[in-house]
Amino acid sequence: MTTPQNRATVTVTGAAGNIAYSLLWQIAGGAVYGPDTIVDLNLLEIPAAVGAAEGVAMELSDSAFPNMGKITVTDDPAVAFDGANSALLVGARPRSKGMERADLLQANGGIFGPQGRAINDHAAEDIRVLVVGNPANTNALIAQRNAPDVPSERFTGMMRLDHNRALSQLAQKLEVRTRDLSKVVVWGNHSATQFPDLTWAEVNGEPVRVAAEWYYEEYIPRVAKRGAEIIEVRGKSSAASAASAAVDHLRDWIHGTDGEWATAAIVSDGSYGIDEGLIAGFPTVAEGGTWKIVPGLELSEEQKARIEASVAELREERDAVADLLG
Repeated sequence: MTTPQNRATVTVTGAAGNIAYSLLWQIAGGAVYGPDTIVDLNLLEIPAAVGAAEGVAMELSDSAFPNMGKITVTDDPAVAFDGANSALLVGARPRSKGMERADLLQANGGIFGPQGRAINDHAAEDIRVLVVGNPANTNALIAQRNAPDVPSERFTGMMRLDHNRALSQLAQKLEVRTRDLSKVVVWGNHSATQFPDLTWAEVNGEPVRVAAEWYYEEYIPRVAKRGAEIIEVRGKSSAASAASAAVDHLRDWIHGTDGEWATAAIVSDGSYGIDEGLIAGFPTVAEGGTWKIVPGLELSEEQKARIEASVAELREERDAVADLLG
């Protein structure tokens, strides 16, 4: 057996929650860093849930993963992010009945602002941050803006779940495997305004051809509202699929996508008319440990309008938390 030569510290917030329960086993099993890296886990929870997180840590220990390092459970962000190479910000305030979206954003600002500051002060120089807790794009923006010493491109929001849903629905329609598909993208916000776009999509290297009626009336709204559909059918929000998407995002960020497109919510550089500084979904590739926007795509007026509708929502969210942006 080869002895692992590398070591990485991964911080997971909301560690006692349902998404983390699926996520942590994949990370500990090597799904992100691979078999040559020892993984230390820092589990962050609110004080009331530390006991439950300690139970999760006990189960992780009992799973006897060969590359599992030490496990730290804490309610202190300074401890949780100390030396972190990767951070998955899963824990977030859920939207309660009668709660306005602006109130939800403010409540989550009280979580992601302090976490951003702790990352700024304590994380490793190569820190990579993926925000999973919703509203993910704007929560990522809050964390990023509260970490002024960390390069902005180190903060991302999770739209890989939307990307995976887009692949899945298309694969079912075409009766192919998701691995046969490429150049699918989801633009904008991780919300019902997102735009799943098949303009450049290919199946086994050939352009995808689908009926316009299916594309506009079924595909786009179903991908955009898939989370709500799962809640209606299952009675619970997506957890395992969200965890799987988080692993996909972080693994590709570290190891690269070999030129394949993947949707990632990253800090905009102004490309495709998306305001510089917003964290939005783009067609991206991962190279050299960095997400890069696919350049030079020609957009139709219809594409521009759909993207703008989602970007307008991101602007509204940004403005609602302007006092939290450092």
